[in-house]
Amino acid sequence: MIQYLREIYKFRELLISWTIRELRLRYKQSMLGGLWAILQPLTLMVLFVIIFSVFVRVPTEGIPYPIFAYSALLPWTYFATAITFSVTSLVTNMNLVTKIYFPREILPFASIGAALVDFAIASIVLVGLMLFYRIPFHITLLWLPVLIVTETVFIAGVALFAAILNAFYRDVRFLIPLAIQAWMYATPIIYPLSSVPDWLRPFYLLNPMAGLIDAFRRVIIQGLNPDPVAFGLSASIAIILLVAGYAYFKRAERILPDVI
Repeated sequence: MIQYLREIYKFRELLISWTIRELRLRYKQSMLGGLWAILQPLTLMVLFVIIFSVFVRVPTEGIPYPIFAYSALLPWTYFATAITFSVTSLVTNMNLVTKIYFPREILPFASIGAALVDFAIASIVLVGLMLFYRIPFHITLLWLPVLIVTETVFIAGVALFAAILNAFYRDVRFLIPLAIQAWMYATPIIYPLSSVPDWLRPFYLLNPMAGLIDAFRRVIIQGLNPDPVAFGLSASIAIILLVAGYAYFKRAERILPDVI
């Protein structure tokens, strides 16, 4: 891992340039440009507010539903966008992969970097909601860099597995959107983590996004520290997945130019 990370640092300028390229391609000839980063979680928030606070009452532990939903949709959209774009990154750039050498993980990592920029842009709406609902900015917001890094580590592990598998089995790109959609309902976005029955919670928390989403809500809205068990489990799984994903990616990378 140290050797791989040193190589990424050596090619850091390529990673930055490719991330900027990803952003330009994504919003090229787009009327709204970077505003699409805001519209995606904002639209879902409006739909959730209509359905789950008007038609079906979902307990929110006293939190106004718009900010309850948006504080979870923000990190979730980062995860979903990063995985969606990174899974096809190797196949989309197959001409580059087969002609010159560079750390191929730069391609999925650039997609993650572009999604992180979208995350930063969409955070503006969250700040606006906090001001509108007069939610104080707690000292626990200092946890945010830790949570973002942990989520990025988890995303990187998933992205490395998904990108390399898609290079060998092209139907993976059709499976990923379906998996992400099902995954969202298995994560406390629409409902709070406290709604999950106690007997089910140990299995439920094996989903790393569950502990992460709950941690984002706690530190942003409630002024609480992340739950040590839920967040600790999420962080542990994220690290293990990144190490395993990186090892598998580098092993499969040797035959990638011949297969892709």
